[in-house]
Amino acid sequence: MDSNHHDVTVRLDDRIRLMAAVLAATTWPERAQQRRPHGTHAHARATVRFLAEHRAHPAVQALQGLLDEGAPLEAAFAYALSLSWPGLEPLPGVDMRWAPPHWAAQLRAFYEQTGLGAWWQAEDAAWQNALHQARRVFARAAFRPFLGRIIEAVPEHLVFIPSISQPTDQDIGLRLGSALVCIAPPRLAWGDSPPWPYDEDPAHVYRAALTQYGRVLLLGYLRAHADRLAAAAAVPLPLSDQFRAMYPSWEEQFSVLFVAAAVAVYLEDHVSKKEADAYVLMTHKAHGMTVLPGAVSVLRRYLNERDAGRYATLLDFLPVFPKQLRVANRIVSL
Repeated sequence: MDSNHHDVTVRLDDRIRLMAAVLAATTWPERAQQRRPHGTHAHARATVRFLAEHRAHPAVQALQGLLDEGAPLEAAFAYALSLSWPGLEPLPGVDMRWAPPHWAAQLRAFYEQTGLGAWWQAEDAAWQNALHQARRVFARAAFRPFLGRIIEAVPEHLVFIPSISQPTDQDIGLRLGSALVCIAPPRLAWGDSPPWPYDEDPAHVYRAALTQYGRVLLLGYLRAHADRLAAAAAVPLPLSDQFRAMYPSWEEQFSVLFVAAAVAVYLEDHVSKKEADAYVLMTHKAHGMTVLPGAVSVLRRYLNERDAGRYATLLDFLPVFPKQLRVANRIVSL
């Protein structure tokens, strides 16, 4: 199910489909609608109905327990990718001691007892449509050289997995071994309308994938160089109270803001300025990211100066970022 286009591998993965199906049998779909009412893909709705009688299954209850404790979805999907297929045995070298006991065996039993294999076969056309749509989008993408200019060389494989099951309103990004993985539903439409096909809005797919790859890469990079952050982190960033409440630590604030600026730059350079401007406006409203236009200006300057040899790595730039952001924010606010 693999296809390589440039530097992004687009594929389906039955382990991801299995965890998405288990999620469909928890209270997650109802909670997602309570948070944000939205139309969902026909397959996602049908899967919830198909599994309604299996909500008490131990595999479902194990995931429900994690959700009730506030565990992120990334953890559950990373666990799924740590198992073999179709045996669902733990792969060597992956530490998943945090997971519920016997979860792998429970997931295997859930797959067999629910008849998911036959269900996916019956629904295969919908999955294949999503796969081919996403492949068409990524045939025109080139993330690796772009991310390499911002941080450093990106040796990881970039993997994009389209999902028309659960979650329907949230992108998932994770690192597993040498791969950065983005699992993403199609873009939501307005109200009760079904979501858009992936290839009808390539800019949205780029935003989703680049945000997840960039977030995972940058947070890992900062944690690996925590000793170099002190000078930069000592200077507060000029952020709204709403944004600070969502992202309390300096590392989170910088990562989210810097990656959002990177997405805007990529959209402007590889799609259109109109798409970039729309993204900046949307992100400003949704996350209180009032300084994003200034951050885009600072990132442009950093890229130009790094190309000119002023900065060898992002670490060299970090100490001057807060000051440059304050100046740029005042200028773009005029």
